[in-house]
Amino acid sequence: MIHPRTILVFCLAVLWCTGAMAQQDPDTAKVRARDLGIPFEGRPGPLNAITDVAGVTVGHSTIIEDLENGRAVRTGVTAILPRGRASFDQPVFAGTFALNGNGEMTGTIWVEESGMLEGPVMITNTHSVGVVRDAVISWRVAQGGADESGYWWSLPVVAETYDGYLNDINGFHVRPEHAHQALESATGGPVAEGGVGGGTGMICHEFKGGIGTASRAVGGSDGEFTLGVLVQANYGLRDLLRIAGAPVGQHLQDHKVYTDPALAMRGIPADGETGSIIIVVATDAPLLPHQLKRLARRAALGLARNGSVASNGSGDIFIAFSTANPDAGQSGPATEVTMLSNENMNDLIVATVEATEEAVVNAMVAAKDMRGDNGHLVKAIPHEELKTALRRYNRLDAAAQ
Repeated sequence: MIHPRTILVFCLAVLWCTGAMAQQDPDTAKVRARDLGIPFEGRPGPLNAITDVAGVTVGHSTIIEDLENGRAVRTGVTAILPRGRASFDQPVFAGTFALNGNGEMTGTIWVEESGMLEGPVMITNTHSVGVVRDAVISWRVAQGGADESGYWWSLPVVAETYDGYLNDINGFHVRPEHAHQALESATGGPVAEGGVGGGTGMICHEFKGGIGTASRAVGGSDGEFTLGVLVQANYGLRDLLRIAGAPVGQHLQDHKVYTDPALAMRGIPADGETGSIIIVVATDAPLLPHQLKRLARRAALGLARNGSVASNGSGDIFIAFSTANPDAGQSGPATEVTMLSNENMNDLIVATVEATEEAVVNAMVAAKDMRGDNGHLVKAIPHEELKTALRRYNRLDAAAQ
């Protein structure tokens, strides 16, 4: 006879898994930029996602709730694990870069000092960095034994962008269980994009933004490699938006967010870029920390292609890691590592720029209209109007003309 408690635990597990799947499945079927006929350079991986880099997993926890006091919750957490469940036990070489520092990514001082990323990269809203950081440590402790030093030592990498226009950000609705859910639900395969996870309440070029991803396959004399990018896009002004080289923002002027006088009441200038972007670059190419820092810098060029100027109010912070050299973080005797020569990095540099550009557009194309806190409405970029604007500049694939 099955004990009633066993049945209860099983039912709760089914409900939790169903909820996690529900957060991911609807968005994976959304239209992506290439589906609209937008031309991008380079050869994408099979999924055109950061998870094309073998071992990388991504999970989201999405929080959408309308409160009795009239406020609205539109926020969440996204987790990127470089080596899946092994991320805490097998660090990866990494490097970081801040294009503009009006933002936060914890743990980067140690990443720069050690050259290692020891655990996941988490992304949430600005005022939830602390709770997510602590939650990563508690999740690490719950997973198993201490490290070789005898401690569950951790300096988690947690990044943020501000979602206070659509989300009741000072209600502190992100809790430890949401960070745990993002970690537990992290998988390979297609990545949910748009208004999901940490990107739930984000705005990009005054359209609905959020999570976006893309990848590139890179081949050369040193072998075949994959490079993937994931962004949490929450930056930019409409007038500056460029897609596939065309100044489409100048032709898509309806429903501009920052003309709303409520922003001025919050101290946000109506004509200023106020958001941020977090960019995560992953590759299986054997690169050392100083080379990964070079890739992280190049993400800025992909961002510029879409019209970012990294203005004073924008926090543009990037991290790049390599899943090669799995034994590089071991203690004990000296270990050997492999690396590409600097001269052979050019294809990866190009791939970083291309994948960053496409990931941002994917975030915008996947997003849907969202009404949030204080009744604020942010419209998604209109697909047909976008295509019409691109046709003005002959910037659609022939099949989409």
